[in-house]
Amino acid sequence: MPKFTDGFIEAFKPMDGAKDRLAFDTECKGLGVRVTRISARQDGAEQFNRIFLVQWTDTATGRRVREPLGVWGALTIKQAREAAKIRLGRLAAGFDPKAEREARKAEDDQKRQDAARAKIEAQFTLEKLIEDWAKLHLASRRPRYAAEAERALRVTFAAHLKSPARRLDHEAVIAALDALAGDGKAAMAGRTMAYGRACYGWAVKRRRLALNPFAGLPAIEGGNPARDRVLTDAEVGEVWRAAEGLGQPFGPIIRLGLLTAQRREEVAAMRWSELAADGASWNLPNRRAKNGRAHIIHLSEAARAVLASVVRIEGQDLIFTTTGKTAPSGFSRAKRALDAAIMDARIKAGACGDQPEGEGWRLHDFRRTAVTWMAGAGFPPHVADKILNHVQGTISGVAAVYQKQEFLAERKAALEAWGAHVVICGEGKAKDAKVASLSEARARKGAA
Repeated sequence: MPKFTDGFIEAFKPMDGAKDRLAFDTECKGLGVRVTRISARQDGAEQFNRIFLVQWTDTATGRRVREPLGVWGALTIKQAREAAKIRLGRLAAGFDPKAEREARKAEDDQKRQDAARAKIEAQFTLEKLIEDWAKLHLASRRPRYAAEAERALRVTFAAHLKSPARRLDHEAVIAALDALAGDGKAAMAGRTMAYGRACYGWAVKRRRLALNPFAGLPAIEGGNPARDRVLTDAEVGEVWRAAEGLGQPFGPIIRLGLLTAQRREEVAAMRWSELAADGASWNLPNRRAKNGRAHIIHLSEAARAVLASVVRIEGQDLIFTTTGKTAPSGFSRAKRALDAAIMDARIKAGACGDQPEGEGWRLHDFRRTAVTWMAGAGFPPHVADKILNHVQGTISGVAAVYQKQEFLAERKAALEAWGAHVVICGEGKAKDAKVASLSEARARKGAA
């Protein structure tokens, strides 16, 4: 065995008829070079490949083991000797080269997986998350909620839409929500936080993301103010009279919302097929109910009279529609028109005070107004809960599991009484009262 030199290695070739040849260095035990004949060039000259290797005997099996170090030319003889000494030294110290190769392979595989995952995460932007959430989840929710949730997230986090969804952290979320609250939009900030928590929670459950940056955030002060506005009898009368002048579809919708104490979207999307054959009840299917529970609503004499005034379009199941295909929207415009009609009536009657149009009440406050009057008229709270189709109410917990009574007769009586009261208010025969609120009622009760 010769001492390796560049001249020796360059001249080292396989024997005639052999494909390769192996030689070992006399200066560094275990260092070898293997020369392999490869295809000849076009001019007929032979080509060879020379690779350094290190050889040792496995003490456990007694087998000879060889491991390549590198190609001569890319690796000098000196570098090859150093590499061989290091490898043999580690073997002497108990190093397991097979285990190292497997570990190195596992590490390389992990790097490739991480790179592939990073590529996928880079493509899963906040905008893509919102799109997927809207398509796969919000499609089953009420259209108004779905549209508002998607709009709120896109507007509030517009600067982050093109970035990976996972990069939106607590700090960025808090900064955006604080900016909304600082602009006097605390309620919007509270709703946006709820939308974001639902959106990211959906992605975490589907293993699309690991963390929800909206989870665990403190509640926004003023972000979800509890409403306690209750319309007075005089206001109920004003609404009843003004709604008549709005015409279809919003006049009847507002009147029915007041009489039935149901949600405005549910009323606006009523179908003729949902009404009982005798017209005495309205069967709201679970797919249209906000809480997903089917609901039976008794239609008082006044409610039946409102429906009788609606012109039915042949072949159209929707009771109210402006397009012939969808239920009406545009409740904000309808509320402004209602406020204007009420103000005009006050001016004509010479009763216009200093209070602004609308006086802080919303169409949703009809529900609270109705059940507050029912409570004052002696109807029990659980009947009001059933009328509102509340999942959680006065009967809750274990009792709700076993209590399946729907109290249909009691609900009918309550809605008939409320309907008659609304008509009396509309005729101006009800006793006027100051603006009432639940908070004032609680305060008076506590002081008593």
